[in-house]
Amino acid sequence: MDTTNERIAAAPLPTPGELKRRHNPFLQFGRFMRINWTMWRLARKHH
Repeated sequence: MDTTNERIAAAPLPTPGELKRRHNPFLQFGRFMRINWTMWRLARKHH
């Protein structure tokens, strides 16, 4: 069996573009708002 460290070492690394998106505060805010909007819609729909 693989150990945890071997599995972590074999995991794919994020691309430079992905790292840039993760560090962009505007994209993070947009993603935050989209997730909140989705949760709000689900709460309103089911309660």
